[in-house]
Amino acid sequence: MAAQFGRRLCKGAATTAVAAVAVAALSASQAPGVNDHGRQPAADASPEASASDGSATGNSPYYTDLPPLKSPNPSPSTGPSPSGQGETEAGIPATVLDAYKKAEASLRESKPGCNLPWQLLAAIGRVESGQARGGRVDAEGTTIGKILGPQLDGNGFALIKDTDNGAYDGNSAYDQAVGPMQFIPSTWAWAGRDGNGDGKKDPNNIYDAALAAGHYLCRNNWDLSDQNDLDRAILSYNNSREYLNLVMRWLEYYRKGTHEVPDGTGTLPDNRSDDGTGASPDPSTPSTPSTPGQGASKPKPSPKPTKPGGGTTSPKPPTTPPGSSTPPPSTSPTPTDTVHHLENAGTAKLTAMAGDTFAQRISTRAETQAGKSVAKVRIRFTILGDTDTTFTGGESVATVATNSSGVAVAPALRAGEKTGAVTVRATVVGRTVPGLDYTATVTERAADTLVRTGDAALTCTPGGEFANQVEVKATYKGAVADGVAATATLIKSADDPTANDKGPYFKDADGKAVRTLSGLKTDAKGLLKLPKLYADDTTGTFLLRINTAGGASLTVELTVAAAATASPSPSPSADPSA
Repeated sequence: MAAQFGRRLCKGAATTAVAAVAVAALSASQAPGVNDHGRQPAADASPEASASDGSATGNSPYYTDLPPLKSPNPSPSTGPSPSGQGETEAGIPATVLDAYKKAEASLRESKPGCNLPWQLLAAIGRVESGQARGGRVDAEGTTIGKILGPQLDGNGFALIKDTDNGAYDGNSAYDQAVGPMQFIPSTWAWAGRDGNGDGKKDPNNIYDAALAAGHYLCRNNWDLSDQNDLDRAILSYNNSREYLNLVMRWLEYYRKGTHEVPDGTGTLPDNRSDDGTGASPDPSTPSTPSTPGQGASKPKPSPKPTKPGGGTTSPKPPTTPPGSSTPPPSTSPTPTDTVHHLENAGTAKLTAMAGDTFAQRISTRAETQAGKSVAKVRIRFTILGDTDTTFTGGESVATVATNSSGVAVAPALRAGEKTGAVTVRATVVGRTVPGLDYTATVTERAADTLVRTGDAALTCTPGGEFANQVEVKATYKGAVADGVAATATLIKSADDPTANDKGPYFKDADGKAVRTLSGLKTDAKGLLKLPKLYADDTTGTFLLRINTAGGASLTVELTVAAAATASPSPSPSADPSA
């Protein structure tokens, strides 16, 4: 991330030392048990927590300012802070705060099991861009001027070559983190969302970016009310132990209370994890307002900052050879540079019924031209076409790094309700090599067994109504078979499955007799209860046959018989004596 904030201070050695002591003291004072910030910072990340599938920011620099010591919501007995720092720091620009809360509300509906708090988005937004540079956004939530991190060219940062042809960051050589939540283009390509309903997915819009960040943090079925999952989610945003602890501090700070401030008047950070070096210039970024609502500018620093005590700093030695206008190319190719092609790493046949999770997962191996496996290469898996099949977590794109054997294993696929073939394409992030396509097949829901849920006899008198309705339960391999299509037909005989033209019948919406019902489906418990049955004047034994997708079938007997009549009582014998 690396927004240019206009509050870059040139610090001498003495100032740096004092700042370091202050930060250390502040960190110590906010340790668990001292200021009681709630949950303790998590223990060192487990391998699962830090497993790389890329990161939202490409591990770009971030702002390291710590929350103030003073609680943002002090008790009534606590006097106001002399500097008012706690109140100022707790303020979040109105549009930015609204975007965080709307994202939380959206995720509460679409992924309720994630338990995303808007304060987490606020903590990340504070660390990544100082809440969109103090809320410098327009009425639609789009930042006034782009917020760009340094180019990820491997010089002090990760090496991520251009993945978007400069579409988002304006850089066709290397990627840069973009916008108030600092997404790198390759992550935004699949994580981007339209949060303000304008039909666009813009990383520079706080509504779009906040919603995208929420979905990013909620993937992999993470439950953010669980500390381990919360750690994993934050580390996946920027894989740094210090980043995790810092975000946790701001999260707990905002949980204690915050308030809305006008757009453009938020407090801007001073300190960044890379000391401000490598930042991309943004001429549109104004200086910090000196007073809320005012836009007084700070003077620009001299090209040669004055040293303490007079004089100017000496220019840094050139980083390029004399006479050269560009840095020399790297002599060591990255792992990504060596990838020649992708190979199927043993993926078996991919088949699942609608609504089920595929038992097999897609595995892809990155190889050099000589067939040697390549580790630490990011593979992007994309579900193509018009389908509702997704990866578990609801995403249609997933990025996974190859392991030491050069293999990347995609998250499990979850079949949607649309049946047919689904194509999943594997590509190398940051390198143009042919993609590798996999075909997954979604079949309709099926049942292999049908049984009645009751054993009461199904009888009726001519022209009457059957007292009991037919209910059956469908299973597949012993498990409940829900949502399975079924038909019910009153057939002529066991050997002739065509619909009968006499005997029992169902009624349609107009009350007319029908002897075949289609479009039936079992419910969530695998149950199917048929409508009431009626009888015409024909007596006898009749058959009802129920068939389901998958081949399950059940034949039920129905009896139509005249009501039994009582035998007449014998007449009293005549009295022989009469």
